[in-house]
Amino acid sequence: MSDCLFCNIVGKKIPAKIVYEDEQVVAFDDIHPQAPVHTLVIPKKHMVAIQDCVESDQALLGHLLLACSKVVKVKGLSESGSRIVVNTGRDGGQTVFHVHLHVMGGRQMGWPPG
Repeated sequence: MSDCLFCNIVGKKIPAKIVYEDEQVVAFDDIHPQAPVHTLVIPKKHMVAIQDCVESDQALLGHLLLACSKVVKVKGLSESGSRIVVNTGRDGGQTVFHVHLHVMGGRQMGWPPG
């Protein structure tokens, strides 16, 4: 989608600090980090929100989690731990309507979130 911020990052029309990339996903540092490490992992395929996913998206959704695992290692969070968050819908805190997972770490995370 030409007006989607994340699609424009995937298409290299908007610069981003890429942390990890493969044929299905791109991971880049958040420009408004909420933790010392805050990386977004997105599918290259435009998907609006988790509730819009269908059975045929199952492998890609699993791949997103595996990519998060790689980001955790690249960012040095394997020992200390991390949090992976998916905000869905306006009330869920989603501000960019392209599925994305937040990988956060580098500090103690509070509970409950939000």
